Amino acid sequence: MVQIDKMSGKPLFEQVILGVKQDILRGILNPGDKILSVREMAAQLMINPNTISKAYKVLEEEDVIVTVRGKGTFVKQLDTETRNDKQINKLKQQFIELVIEASYLNIKEEELIQWIEESSHYFRRS
Repeated sequence: MVQIDKMSGKPLFEQVILGVKQDILRGILNPGDKILSVREMAAQLMINPNTISKAYKVLEEEDVIVTVRGKGTFVKQLDTETRNDKQINKLKQQFIELVIEASYLNIKEEELIQWIEESSHYFRRS
């Protein structure tokens, strides 16, 4: 389930977004599953409902979830065919910044590749 770290420097709404995506990749949430309402999620995580609402809005914009008026919010089918070039470019820029920071800390390319491989195994689907 989605967890947040209130001591983290990462904004809470971004932690919620990442948490929902992690739950989907782990198989905790599947396409068609109903997710907690804004109020329920806010109560569970003990954070402001506006924060959850902001996270859900971003997740909807990214086609991760869909809200059906009067029925709830559901996980959308993961589209493995379509790529969101805008999101990919944003991610690529973040990755470049990460590589710069890693290089500055004298972390070698081989170690970065190992980190990527370890991380991808964590979410690999059977």
